[in-house]
Amino acid sequence: MFLRNEPVCISPGRKSGASRRVVLAIATVGAAAVLGGISGVGPAQAADPIKVGAIFPMSGGAGPVGQGMAKAATAMVSLINGDGGVMGRPIELIIRDDESTPAVGAAKASELLSLGASVIIEGYNSPVTLAMQPIIARGNVLDITIAAKADAILGNKTNPYAIRMNSSGALDGEATAQYIIDTLKARRIGFVVENDAYGKSTQKGIEDSLKARGWQYEKVSEQLFPFQQTDFRVALSNIKGANPDAVVLINASDASGMPALVQQYRQMEIPAAVVMTVGQISQPMIDALGASANGLTGSDIYVSDAPSLGADAVHQRFVAELRKQGVSEPDKYMALTAAALQIWALTANSQQTLDREKLGRAIQGHTVKGTILGDVTFREDGQLNHRLMPVIVRDGRIRSAK
Repeated sequence: MFLRNEPVCISPGRKSGASRRVVLAIATVGAAAVLGGISGVGPAQAADPIKVGAIFPMSGGAGPVGQGMAKAATAMVSLINGDGGVMGRPIELIIRDDESTPAVGAAKASELLSLGASVIIEGYNSPVTLAMQPIIARGNVLDITIAAKADAILGNKTNPYAIRMNSSGALDGEATAQYIIDTLKARRIGFVVENDAYGKSTQKGIEDSLKARGWQYEKVSEQLFPFQQTDFRVALSNIKGANPDAVVLINASDASGMPALVQQYRQMEIPAAVVMTVGQISQPMIDALGASANGLTGSDIYVSDAPSLGADAVHQRFVAELRKQGVSEPDKYMALTAAALQIWALTANSQQTLDREKLGRAIQGHTVKGTILGDVTFREDGQLNHRLMPVIVRDGRIRSAK
């Protein structure tokens, strides 16, 4: 049954034969609507590809993460096209490199709009996302943010239909504060923080949560650094001299900055406990650290061997498609990227429109069933709800700690 005003409850992959028939049936309905002039898309356009823009950091310190996101997007586009596309039309994926630089990201967003992108998925670095958002909004194109965590990404008037896949800084702050209080019982806390919207938002979330829980603590040292930095010896020397109980590390440069920070922390033999915020243990960081990463623990919103996903047919179908891209298993950023595309496609097929406002309203505050993450629910402000799970690095991979 085709539900025009509700989020989709179909899947391109849970039961491939049946789902394909459902998608094709919806495509047929969509074609009839097109011919009747309901959707506003002319018959000559019906078979034209729908252009999907993707902006990731394909180079620099976050380059390995962005390259993985690109492979995940390619895999999901292959699945969607194999199931009949969106509204009966194939998807054409256009990927651009934001170089983890706001000005470059803004330029790439403008370029994708000029090429006719109908939706843009983006966002690893918060400053880059914040630079792109108003441009994409002015282009009246739906914008789905994958990973960037700054609080300002949601709820601003320039982009009322914002959608975010990753956990929020507030959720991360609550979890980190709980660990500091309940497990470490740390009173003297040092912060080593990336000096941008992401780092400041994350630190604020942690400190707000500590205060909200009435925890009496002293910020004994705060060391700020730029995203590109890889030499932290001076900052860590200052931290060591402050004699903290615990040190919070906030660094989004998974493949270079964060591994260097962890290695130099160990080399300086700082006795304080290291606190890594939610999602800071990433596969590129593990690859850079090598065997020394084994045993690191943390928490995150996704791990590929989570009990809830292990036997899920939709998730397993995506994993199999991703292997064709040379990736043995997805990390969180890959999964969120693929899920974003899938949610957009399912909703567009359900609503039979590419209209930004209609799609945004259909996702915000609603549940989308049958995604690679299972059934997912968004808050009214576009934030995807999450449950955190403990993770551990074992044999060079991120694994569920349970």
